[in-house]
Amino acid sequence: MTLVYITCKDEKEAEKISRHLLGKRLIACSNMFPIKSMYWWEGKIATDNEVVIIAKSNEKNFSKVQKEVKKLHSYKVPCILKIEAKANKEYGDWADRELA
Repeated sequence: MTLVYITCKDEKEAEKISRHLLGKRLIACSNMFPIKSMYWWEGKIATDNEVVIIAKSNEKNFSKVQKEVKKLHSYKVPCILKIEAKANKEYGDWADRELA
Protein backbone atom coordinates (compact mmCIF):
# COMPACT_ATOMS: atom_id res chain seq x y z
CA MET A 1 0.00 0.00 0.00
CA THR A 2 1.13 3.53 -0.74
CA LEU A 3 0.04 6.44 1.44
CA VAL A 4 0.02 9.83 -0.26
CA TYR A 5 0.49 12.78 2.10
CA ILE A 6 -0.78 16.06 0.63
CA THR A 7 -1.01 19.42 2.39
CA CYS A 8 -3.77 21.82 1.34
CA LYS A 9 -4.63 25.45 2.11
CA ASP A 10 -8.01 24.56 3.63
CA GLU A 11 -10.71 21.92 4.05
CA LYS A 12 -12.48 22.93 0.84
CA GLU A 13 -9.37 22.30 -1.26
CA ALA A 14 -8.65 19.01 0.54
CA GLU A 15 -12.19 17.79 -0.12
CA LYS A 16 -12.05 18.87 -3.77
CA ILE A 17 -8.79 17.00 -4.34
CA SER A 18 -9.98 13.94 -2.40
CA ARG A 19 -13.27 13.72 -4.33
CA HIS A 20 -11.45 14.09 -7.63
CA LEU A 21 -8.95 11.31 -6.81
CA LEU A 22 -11.72 9.05 -5.50
CA GLY A 23 -13.80 9.70 -8.62
CA LYS A 24 -10.91 8.62 -10.82
CA ARG A 25 -10.37 5.59 -8.52
CA LEU A 26 -6.75 6.58 -7.98
CA ILE A 27 -7.22 6.35 -4.22
CA ALA A 28 -9.38 4.03 -2.13
CA CYS A 29 -9.78 6.33 0.87
CA SER A 30 -8.90 9.82 2.07
CA ASN A 31 -8.45 11.04 5.63
CA MET A 32 -8.23 14.79 6.26
CA PHE A 33 -6.82 16.46 9.36
CA PRO A 34 -6.33 20.12 10.34
CA ILE A 35 -2.64 20.85 11.00
CA LYS A 36 -0.39 23.78 11.82
CA SER A 37 2.62 23.97 9.51
CA MET A 38 5.90 25.85 9.82
CA TYR A 39 8.27 25.98 6.86
CA TRP A 40 10.80 28.08 4.99
CA TRP A 41 9.26 30.18 2.20
CA GLU A 42 11.01 32.94 0.27
CA GLY A 43 13.75 33.33 2.87
CA LYS A 44 11.46 33.50 5.92
CA ILE A 45 9.86 31.06 8.33
CA ALA A 46 6.13 30.89 7.59
CA THR A 47 3.38 29.52 9.82
CA ASP A 48 0.00 28.47 8.42
CA ASN A 49 -3.05 26.44 9.29
CA GLU A 50 -3.52 23.76 6.65
CA VAL A 51 -5.38 20.52 6.08
CA VAL A 52 -3.43 17.36 5.33
CA ILE A 53 -4.80 14.52 3.21
CA ILE A 54 -3.58 11.02 3.87
CA ALA A 55 -4.80 9.06 0.86
CA LYS A 56 -4.58 5.29 0.49
CA SER A 57 -3.42 4.18 -2.94
CA ASN A 58 -0.79 1.94 -4.54
CA GLU A 59 2.58 2.29 -6.23
CA LYS A 60 1.01 1.91 -9.69
CA ASN A 61 -1.23 4.97 -9.20
CA PHE A 62 1.24 7.31 -7.49
CA SER A 63 2.43 9.16 -10.61
CA LYS A 64 -1.19 9.63 -11.75
CA VAL A 65 -2.12 10.94 -8.28
CA GLN A 66 0.75 13.46 -8.46
CA LYS A 67 -0.35 14.64 -11.90
CA GLU A 68 -3.99 15.09 -10.86
CA VAL A 69 -3.11 16.87 -7.60
CA LYS A 70 -0.83 19.32 -9.43
CA LYS A 71 -3.70 20.18 -11.82
CA LEU A 72 -6.07 21.07 -8.95
CA HIS A 73 -3.78 22.38 -6.21
CA SER A 74 -3.55 26.09 -5.41
CA TYR A 75 0.07 25.97 -4.18
CA LYS A 76 2.96 26.87 -6.46
CA VAL A 77 4.93 24.02 -4.81
CA PRO A 78 2.46 21.43 -3.46
CA CYS A 79 3.63 18.82 -0.96
CA ILE A 80 2.88 15.34 -2.38
CA LEU A 81 4.75 12.64 -0.48
CA LYS A 82 4.75 8.88 -1.11
CA ILE A 83 4.95 6.73 2.01
CA GLU A 84 5.15 2.96 1.64
CA ALA A 85 3.03 1.12 4.21
CA LYS A 86 1.86 -2.37 5.09
CA ALA A 87 -1.81 -2.93 5.76
CA ASN A 88 -3.67 -5.78 7.40
CA LYS A 89 -4.78 -8.28 4.76
CA GLU A 90 -8.48 -7.42 4.88
CA TYR A 91 -7.92 -3.70 4.51
CA GLY A 92 -5.28 -4.14 1.81
CA ASP A 93 -7.56 -6.45 -0.16
CA TRP A 94 -10.45 -3.97 0.11
CA ALA A 95 -8.25 -1.06 -1.03
CA ASP A 96 -6.92 -3.04 -4.00
CA ARG A 97 -10.48 -3.82 -5.15
CA GLU A 98 -11.37 -0.10 -5.06
CA LEU A 99 -8.44 1.16 -7.15
CA ALA A 100 -8.38 1.55 -10.93
